[in-house]
Amino acid sequence: MSLSRRDFTRLATLGTLTAIGGGAAALVGPSAASAANSAYVFGYFKETPNESGDSYALHLAVSTDGLNWRPLNQNNPVATPTAGTLGLRDPFILRKQDGTFVVLATDLRGRIFNQNNQYLHVWDSVDLRSFTGYRRIRMHGLATHTWAPTAFWVPSRSQYAIVYSANNGADVFMVNYTSDFRTVSANQVYFSPGYPVLDADIVADGSTFYMYYKNMSNGLIYGARSSTGAPNSYTNYTGGLRQGNAMEAPLLIKNNTGSGWRLWGDSFSPVNNDYYGWSTSNVAGNSWTLLNQRDYTPPLSAKHGSIVGVTSAEYDGLVSRWGLPSWVRLKSYNFPDYYVRHAGDVGRIDAYPFDPHQDQLWRMVAGLADSTGVSFESVNSPGRYLRHSDYAIRLAANDGTATFRADATFRRVPGLADSTWSSFRSYNFPDRYLRHSNYVLRIDPLSASSSASDRQDATFRVS
Repeated sequence: MSLSRRDFTRLATLGTLTAIGGGAAALVGPSAASAANSAYVFGYFKETPNESGDSYALHLAVSTDGLNWRPLNQNNPVATPTAGTLGLRDPFILRKQDGTFVVLATDLRGRIFNQNNQYLHVWDSVDLRSFTGYRRIRMHGLATHTWAPTAFWVPSRSQYAIVYSANNGADVFMVNYTSDFRTVSANQVYFSPGYPVLDADIVADGSTFYMYYKNMSNGLIYGARSSTGAPNSYTNYTGGLRQGNAMEAPLLIKNNTGSGWRLWGDSFSPVNNDYYGWSTSNVAGNSWTLLNQRDYTPPLSAKHGSIVGVTSAEYDGLVSRWGLPSWVRLKSYNFPDYYVRHAGDVGRIDAYPFDPHQDQLWRMVAGLADSTGVSFESVNSPGRYLRHSDYAIRLAANDGTATFRADATFRRVPGLADSTWSSFRSYNFPDRYLRHSNYVLRIDPLSASSSASDRQDATFRVS
């Protein structure tokens, strides 16, 4: 965590947390609901480059495909610790054997990683729409940290294992066992391969336990497996994975369809890309395919989160409790880590993350000139809209004129490069479409016969 904190944990099935912070992703044991899972929920904390958007509390997002996420509660916290550091990182949510949930999280607020803390935050939840029994549990008496918890059911012990990152002279994984997440056994070393490690995520598939973790000596993510899940029983079986300059917080999850797996890795720093993903049809093999960033959209400013499958009823309950966002983001098709934003009253696309992070948030409202169209009102500069002037896109205040209303109105149509995405045709210049050129937005004449690159410049995902 001083150099590598796990910023992407798996949230568990259903509802609403009450925590804030970070936790680790881990194995969710079989449950009665798992067979009917049709959606996903994601729990995380938030960081932005200049810290203006940092939130060391629990946030939630939902997805029907496990790839593209919509924050709940307007991306505001749903839970916050009231003891310890008053902040959390690395939230982890586990569906227990009885179908209810427990939430674990690192007790740490901010980016100061040299402090010792022997505790984890813990909440209980029936449905993740409310949280009870908040407490902290002491995991050890060492002069070290207790980071990135993950938990899973161990059938041979009829107990849960809580695995976390600590240092006992070396960076290792420790484990404590528990039946109630209130009292725990004495800590012991769980995995110490001879090099420093961080951020374990452990998932059981049948009788095999899979653990993905960060090797701190080279910054790569490795996979190991065990037939028992017992301490010191894991053997590496994958080569190292990494994208970008550094990576941590691996998150392994089986698709709701029952076939195929995804592995996520969080970027090392909030000034870098949020995370990267891989997929495989066989988690037992050593063949991961990097996902195209075009295919997934993480929650805004999400760090070290956790993902778990939920049923359609649980998904509906989450949406009913917290609400979907009142704003959208526009993601570039051919620069999929870039989003439409305003900067200096100019419409443009930039790679996220950036600050102010709210510059990319838009209220997509009924068209000012025609309610069957759409207009884009800035969230952090209300009353100001994207409009074209001399074909260039600017952010400007609505002056109430017919010309402004027409300039700020677009027709949403199937994407020119991909019909599952969207393109936006100018209302008063219907042969012209919103597109980026040298990262700056404008409207230009385009059609199905335009070049592939021009059509891609005019294609966006509304998320």
